[in-house]
This record gives sequence, C-alpha cells and structure tokens, in this order.
Amino acid sequence: MKLDLKELADFLKLANKSTYADASAERAQVSRLDSKDYHYEHNDWAFHDTYFGARDFIGAEVVYKRGCAAWGMNYYGVILDAEFTADAVYGFLRTALLQADDETLPVRGPKKYIFKQWEYRLSLTGDLANFFGQEEILYDGIVVYRCMLHGGLVC
Repeated sequence: MKLDLKELADFLKLANKSTYADASAERAQVSRLDSKDYHYEHNDWAFHDTYFGARDFIGAEVVYKRGCAAWGMNYYGVILDAEFTADAVYGFLRTALLQADDETLPVRGPKKYIFKQWEYRLSLTGDLANFFGQEEILYDGIVVYRCMLHGGLVC
C-alpha cells in the first residue's frame, strides 16, 4: 500500500494530541500483561500506543490504514535525575507534546519548547518513512530526562 506522508503526518498530529499528551484521554484496554495502552481512530486511520513502565518506560506506536499496519515507532525513555518526580517531568512532557510545530516530524513534540526553568528538545534524522532521534527535558540547563526513538513505514 502506497502511503501519502502528508496524510500520515496530519493523522499523527491528531492522534498524538488525543492520546498520551492529553492527560484526560482514556486509556484503551490493555493489549499485553502490565501494558498501558491508548487507541485513536479517524476515518481510514487507527493509532495504537502501548508502553510499559512508569518512571522509566519502553513502548511502541503503530498506525494502521484500513486495518493494515502501515507505520510504527519504538521508544525508550528514562528520568536521569533521581531528585525529579515522574509527575513533574511527565507533566511538563505532556505540555510540550501538545505544542504545535509544523517544522518537526509529528512523532513527539516541537524542536524546542521552553516554559520557566523547563526546556524540551527534540532532534530527529530522516523523515516519517525512516527516522531516528531523541527528545530531552532540561531543568535549569541540566538534562533530567531522555527518550530515544526510531521508526518508519512498515508497508
């Protein structure tokens, strides 16, 4: 199946803002033992995010077009500083993920977002068809969180 990357990008923007980034989004039924899951559908598209862990986590997102797996991303994130709570770091992360940025691949947040002492950074190489990168959260200039990610088309 040939995918339109612009159409995929538009769908990912909707899906990302309607799942984990939205603290009020309902979780989907768990797909595997001890997983946390989100699911979102719009027209011919469906998005499913499954992750494990709390403070440190690992997971995967898959996008389906007309029921066929079309795109995916794996990620692994850790809080690097024991003095920071998951609530503080991930509260800021959710805020950063909701920020609009048409210049960045819609796989996480914008290239950069700053709020008070907090800073979010995303660096990616490639395009939606094949990419890798990392996101970081800094507090007063010190990296307190890092997430590695990679993914691309699977059809």
